Amino acid sequence: MLMRKNVHEIDLVIPLPFNDAVEHVSSMLNQVGRAVANMQVAPGRDEQTIRVVACGGAGGMNPVVVTALVSKGGQNGSEVRLRAAAKEGLIKQRAGEKTATLVAALLDKAR
Repeated sequence: MLMRKNVHEIDLVIPLPFNDAVEHVSSMLNQVGRAVANMQVAPGRDEQTIRVVACGGAGGMNPVVVTALVSKGGQNGSEVRLRAAAKEGLIKQRAGEKTATLVAALLDKAR
């Protein structure tokens, strides 16, 4: 059966150096879900991808894949692009959008 996806992206700036930002984002995402992947995007580039599977929707029954791309920003800190994606059934729960907003709030609050 073909199901629609609910995808939401949020861009953040974290006032931390790149390595500290990667540790911070990784620890926050591990609190939200189960770690799937943590890898460097390309050798010699200051970008790191962190991916977890979180629970979303009614009763936490809908898996949501949350991906954070942490990249070195300017003098002010590091840039984080959050992307949360979930499948939608007949009842739209917007699990991807709600999870992305929740993770962004957690990252912003913990600074």
